[in-house]
Amino acid sequence: MRAVRFHGKEDIRLDEVEEPVCGIGQVKIRPAFIGICGSDIHEYLSGPSAVPVTPHPITGGTLPTVLGHEFSGTVEEIGEGVISLQVGDKVAVRPNLSDGSCPRCTMGRFNICNNLGFIGYSGDAGGMSDHVVVDKKHAIKLPNSIPLDTGALVEPLTVAWHAVSRSPLQVGDTALVVGAGPIGLAIVQVLKARGIQTIIVVEISEQRRKSAQLFGASHTLDPKEVDAVAKVQEIAGHLQGVSVSFETSGAQAGLDTALAGLRARGTMVIVSLWEEKPTINAFPDIVLGEKHVTGAAVFDDGDFEAVIEAIASGESGSLKSSIKPSFIVPHHFPLPQARFSHDQ
Repeated sequence: MRAVRFHGKEDIRLDEVEEPVCGIGQVKIRPAFIGICGSDIHEYLSGPSAVPVTPHPITGGTLPTVLGHEFSGTVEEIGEGVISLQVGDKVAVRPNLSDGSCPRCTMGRFNICNNLGFIGYSGDAGGMSDHVVVDKKHAIKLPNSIPLDTGALVEPLTVAWHAVSRSPLQVGDTALVVGAGPIGLAIVQVLKARGIQTIIVVEISEQRRKSAQLFGASHTLDPKEVDAVAKVQEIAGHLQGVSVSFETSGAQAGLDTALAGLRARGTMVIVSLWEEKPTINAFPDIVLGEKHVTGAAVFDDGDFEAVIEAIASGESGSLKSSIKPSFIVPHHFPLPQARFSHDQ
């Protein structure tokens, strides 16, 4: 079968590999739609960091690895012992892998397992292939109302869902999102679904600011044109800052804005991946303002199902915590045309 495999820095190939066999407790899926994550691009441009260069402790996999961790597909075979799924079912794949035995897993924090891995990074299973076999717990059934292209968006939306859940946000609070890439836009969608009315987005790209408005942002700011922090404080009114901010840009200037835009005792949630170590001026920003800083990684058990339910509510017209993922996807291409270049 065909598979898009990552061999190393700036080296991705469409290879012919052996078709996987469906074993006990597993399902075989024919992928339908696969998203390209920012982390995929980072691996390609900078070289392996999440992709193991030595055998992964959970999968035993190493380079080359089949890419694709944001994907949906159709079940085409079920293994012995699988009763929750049937051939023909539409599924979204929950890609995170945990060892179940490290200290974090014993705390129930499987999303931050010491040996965290991913389908689509840590072995020979990934969505950018003609067929993929996964354990049944990773194949989450989609209701008929959710099409497969939307199903491929469940994973990034779940990252956003978890990030918002990591904050103390309540209805009536104000929120700031710094960076309007896919995860930033997904956070805007989740904030809107959670009933947040004042959602401020800071983003340098005009197109992304337009997307943020489309997805529910009440205000969008270009930090090249305005003093973003001063404007955020003005919008927030007498509290002189928002209740919660989300840093998704991965840039020092973005982190500074997300922290400075908070009110006293506000919370900044850092979601972004970092290539360079950022700095925080702890005394005035954290100590004197008694601000909180927290991280959000991947998602908790149950989040995937909660997002699917929220999307289904949006499809049915329900107003309760619904998500309508009208993401702008500028390009679709079939597997034979899979390629990466610096221009895309």
